[in-house]
Amino acid sequence: MSLDALDTGSPTDGLGSPPPILEVESLQMYFPVRAGGFLRRTVGQVQAVDGISFQLHAGRSLGLVGESGCGKSTTGRLVTRLHKPTSGAIRFDGKDIAKVRTSELTPIRREIQMIFQDPYTSLNPRHTVGAIVGAPLAIHKIVPRDKILPRVQEILEIVGLNPEHYNRYPHEFSGGQRQRIGIARALTLQPKVLVADEPVSALDVSIQAQVINLLQDVQKEFGIAFLFIAHDLAIVRHFCPEVAVMYLGKIVEIADRDTLYNRSHHPYTQALLSAVPDVKQAAIGGRRDRIRLTGDVPSPINPPSGCRFRTRCSLAQDICAQVEPPLMQIGPRHKVACHFAGELGKHPVTPVTTSPAATAAASDPGFASTWFDVTTGRPTGA
Repeated sequence: MSLDALDTGSPTDGLGSPPPILEVESLQMYFPVRAGGFLRRTVGQVQAVDGISFQLHAGRSLGLVGESGCGKSTTGRLVTRLHKPTSGAIRFDGKDIAKVRTSELTPIRREIQMIFQDPYTSLNPRHTVGAIVGAPLAIHKIVPRDKILPRVQEILEIVGLNPEHYNRYPHEFSGGQRQRIGIARALTLQPKVLVADEPVSALDVSIQAQVINLLQDVQKEFGIAFLFIAHDLAIVRHFCPEVAVMYLGKIVEIADRDTLYNRSHHPYTQALLSAVPDVKQAAIGGRRDRIRLTGDVPSPINPPSGCRFRTRCSLAQDICAQVEPPLMQIGPRHKVACHFAGELGKHPVTPVTTSPAATAAASDPGFASTWFDVTTGRPTGA
């Protein structure tokens, strides 16, 4: 099970850790809200994504989780340049593709592909599977035309479909099979990065496991990096070594999965995790303590001042309305945006971001590399 022309190279650098293949910095996407009438003037902006930053390493997976409407899917579309960002940088292999013109995106499309959420609407019902999967090969001229069909059949076999079904139409397949067709189409161009936008949310539970196992096999064999967008925290924990939590267009916490799931610091992350069913506790008759958030998610057109989560947070104080908490580095692979991020999730009485050391570090360009002691609000060694 292999593609002759596929050469992913080594997934790690000389230091033993995978190099960043994708870097997102201060990324923003504002959609204009226009009034009715002849002039159609702009009366507001939907702040779908507002200043997020993260890195994705070659051959690794980063999970992006959060409530519906938090900006996860928009982030994925920005990374693939289906949307042009309002501001910020998207560096792929060192090149900023955020400002690249549409006419120059063709070679980038070959390197960054997307698996869409809905396996029913993401496939053209008038095209056969062979035409759907083979179209990228013809557009990018990867192989000669007489070699497209054998390559399509080879890719269909890789994703677990019958190669002889290349002449069938999408409506002749089940939901899980259609998603495999979408995965095959994304693999055709031998990408370095795959953006998976909730790839299993529309599938039955039993089919979800099969598709997730397929994605893991694909990643292991071809060394593809995944930006995995989902709302199912259990699936994200299984698939992604690193997880970022989004709320109303902002990343509020990012960490390796063990730290995030066992020692989360942000109140929103803790509330999300409390909603995940605990099978072990249920087996012995126990129940997880559920953290219930009050109020509705604010509008992204007019988000709250300061911390965007403060309107639903039980820890909120005056500083939360006045100052937006920076994304503080509180561990080697752990960042959190909360004035009251305490050690092991125990929130201090006074905000750590008000200490002189924390304030000075937050304004420092090298802030992201600062490791804080969250009990004192000071960088380690200070």
